[in-house]
Amino acid sequence: MVFIETRLRGAFVIDPEQHADERGYFARTYCRREFEQHDLNPDVMQASLSYNASRGTLRGMHYQQPPHEEAKLIRCVRGALYDVAIDLRPDSPTCGQWTSVELSAEPGKPPRMFYIPAGFAHGFQTLEDHTEILYQMSEFYAPEAGRGLRWNDPAFAIEWPLAVSVISERDRTYPDFVVPCRMATS
Repeated sequence: MVFIETRLRGAFVIDPEQHADERGYFARTYCRREFEQHDLNPDVMQASLSYNASRGTLRGMHYQQPPHEEAKLIRCVRGALYDVAIDLRPDSPTCGQWTSVELSAEPGKPPRMFYIPAGFAHGFQTLEDHTEILYQMSEFYAPEAGRGLRWNDPAFAIEWPLAVSVISERDRTYPDFVVPCRMATS
């Protein structure tokens, strides 16, 4: 696997190395040893699949409060999405900044993944109908610790690629975020 650190310390784009022949290709999508070598949390406690019927669906921005913070490994298994992470770690020099990556299941494109460390909020917008996303999480889901940020909060000014076509009431109505850190411009 090839690990490419984003501008937010600890958040990585991961490109599996493909071994191709006449049958197709084989690519490792997870290796505990390689995650540990890059100081990434290698624990996988849960895995979830998100199906989204419509292009423009927006989910997020979600996170869990301590002590239930979770690292996530995100992969698109059908369709395409615009994936976003916001650094909420109070002591991080990039606290309050966001980064994004496009993930796709299109044949011929690398089966790229996005590693989001604990202490980040996460959300995505689908770029195609019938998009499915596979999540691997380092912690168990704790509903009492679940929190969120509004997708269009001016504190972050995330640049979404499409008009929002579908969004939950909860995600649409989170209050303005009170920033726990010194914010730098993204």
